[in-house]
Amino acid sequence: MPSDPSAPAVARAAGPAAASAAPPAISDALTPPGDGQTPEPSAPTPSPAGPVLGEEERYWTADRMADAVPIDAPPPASASNPAAARSLARSAAAARRPAPVGTTTPQHFGGHPMVGTFFFDGKSLGGKSSYCTGSVVHTAAKDIVLTAGHCGRGMEKSTHRIFVPQYQHGKSAADQPHGVFPVVRLYIDPRYESNTKKPSSDLDVAFAQVDANSRGKAEDVTGALTFTPTTRYDHKATVIGYPSSESVNPGHTAIRCRVTTSQLPGFQQMRMTCLGFYGGVSGGPWIEDYDSATGTGKIIGNTGGYNGGGNDANDEWVTYSPVYGKDAQDLLDDAAAHRTPGTRPPYRPATENPWLPGPAPTWQHAKLLASGDFRQTGHSDMIVIWTDGEVTLYPGNGRGGYDTERQLLAANDTWKHAVTVTAGDFTGSNQFDLLVRWSDGEVTLYGDVGSKGLNWAGTQMIKPNDLWKNAVQIAAGRFNAAQYVTDLMVRWVDGELTLYTDVSVGSFGREHKLKDPNDTWRDATLLTSGEFSGNRKWDLMVRWTDGELDNYVGTTTAGLGAERRILNANKLWKNDEAMTTGDFTGNGFTDDLVIRWSDGETTMYVDTRADRLGTERMLVAPTS
Repeated sequence: MPSDPSAPAVARAAGPAAASAAPPAISDALTPPGDGQTPEPSAPTPSPAGPVLGEEERYWTADRMADAVPIDAPPPASASNPAAARSLARSAAAARRPAPVGTTTPQHFGGHPMVGTFFFDGKSLGGKSSYCTGSVVHTAAKDIVLTAGHCGRGMEKSTHRIFVPQYQHGKSAADQPHGVFPVVRLYIDPRYESNTKKPSSDLDVAFAQVDANSRGKAEDVTGALTFTPTTRYDHKATVIGYPSSESVNPGHTAIRCRVTTSQLPGFQQMRMTCLGFYGGVSGGPWIEDYDSATGTGKIIGNTGGYNGGGNDANDEWVTYSPVYGKDAQDLLDDAAAHRTPGTRPPYRPATENPWLPGPAPTWQHAKLLASGDFRQTGHSDMIVIWTDGEVTLYPGNGRGGYDTERQLLAANDTWKHAVTVTAGDFTGSNQFDLLVRWSDGEVTLYGDVGSKGLNWAGTQMIKPNDLWKNAVQIAAGRFNAAQYVTDLMVRWVDGELTLYTDVSVGSFGREHKLKDPNDTWRDATLLTSGEFSGNRKWDLMVRWTDGELDNYVGTTTAGLGAERRILNANKLWKNDEAMTTGDFTGNGFTDDLVIRWSDGETTMYVDTRADRLGTERMLVAPTS
């Protein structure tokens, strides 16, 4: 069992709150066709007035729903397990360990239409009907309800599965205020193991596709919460659930609790404390920017995760939730498209979490990126120059992730004028330097950034001038040098391409023209360089205006290397707004490509090769 201390707060503040029905993230809206994931037709479903809905309304009497037990209740006592009935998981009896003084007390309330309960026959619980909490999430399909993965597993082999918005205890399915919605299909990450204490408990998320009822589709009837991936663990959130305890919650009413969340150490999960979260709350939403009048807000988690959502002692006042990242977003995309979830790569636990701090709207302001071994650690770090002039260093951990952000410069007017940057070891000190081209054409070298920082004048390589105002992109590499990264590729506004070798303090070394001015290279939007060929010869990578991505293998002073096509022209990669390459995984090669997209999503392609992108890892999640 992991310990419970909170994780450090993220370094950068979140942007303005999103509306409750935000447009899809650019990574969803711009997915190119032909990606091999054509939506799979869902099974035919009866009409709202057809036999399934009518059958469920007859089956789910008020008494049958009242007798249902939480999915996380233990199996009934038996001759082989006589103590089972006495060890009620997250029940009133489990509250034997007192909560810390000052633990928040929940509010019982009448509920909201978009939050309710799932009921299903629960044959796995000795014939008792079962239930969980769920909430409608906004999708174009308007028929998707979120719950916990272990709730989804419980429903997989069950029958008579319904979602009851704003469940009212003592009323039959036919008399519920918003009707009931039969469950048509379930979407669960194939790597998730139910109620586990393993890292895969981070995947305790499921979506249910529900049929319409006589009032319409679920979202049209109830409204919806906005599914919101996040890279943070610290939130002010409202957690809602339907706990079951005859002695504590006899009316089976909804509860809500305003909490401050923190990280469950070692997991990609949040932790909160609030009294009264007994069995039945699994799957309940964790909502940021909650509007108590309308019940709307951004859903950032659901009760579940480690041990099904609670600590080893099953204390009702300690509750966990997965943090939504790319895995959860991919699962929602599958559910919204009504397609079977595809094969997933092996799950990476949160202890290897590569994410950068801050939400996607903040990272939209990451203007320029540069990578290099700034701290003499043997692997790369990343420097980010923000639109407000702030400059920050993200120390690489050598495992594809980053340690705590280090501010090199606070927001300022001077660094707002940085137009293009790159990193190399121009001083030959085994500590990378930062080269900056300013808006007035001046070029400045900041040597040994890791130890000296940026709060000094630097070395003026070129005075302000009109010529270097036309240096559109610069990219350092080892195209000719034997040891240090001391070569500089420059793409000029007229399409000319120039390589400067043996660049050092105060000198641009020797100039080699690789391309005369031409129209083709005017369209080279972004440049980066790296060891993509798996040897010590560096290549030049180019992203063109039409989204095409090419790699020039073995570029030297003699000319560009052989062109290898990585991506044909496409709409998605037109939205690549910043690009850098480093050795973030510590394999000794500069081959990990980092992309900052126009919506702020930031992605690393680990071990990118000369003709293909590497394994994709999310660094900053998109905002739905």
